[in-house]
Amino acid sequence: MSKTKMKIKKGDQVVVIAGKDKGAKGEVLNVITAARRVLVQGVNMVKKHQKPTQFAAGGIQDVELSIHVSNVALADPKGGQATRVGYKVLKGGKKVRVARKSGETVE
Repeated sequence: MSKTKMKIKKGDQVVVIAGKDKGAKGEVLNVITAARRVLVQGVNMVKKHQKPTQFAAGGIQDVELSIHVSNVALADPKGGQATRVGYKVLKGGKKVRVARKSGETVE
């Protein structure tokens, strides 16, 4: 089975375009390529009941759950709104990601 190609990477700034957190912006903390899901900071927060352990106290904690990659879009480096991702090959032969809305390269 081939590896799934995803245009969103860890560390990207993204905008949620669908779901209960629509319009929220955040940084991608983790990418789960097998399930095509991303973990975005401060998005899809849920309460988790944690039992006390030897190292940590128990209680109710807020944690982020992953959301499907189709529900997020890359935030344009220029304006901050949602944009699609394209690719461009530079003169040196390096392939870079490009924001379609502004044409800026995405690091």
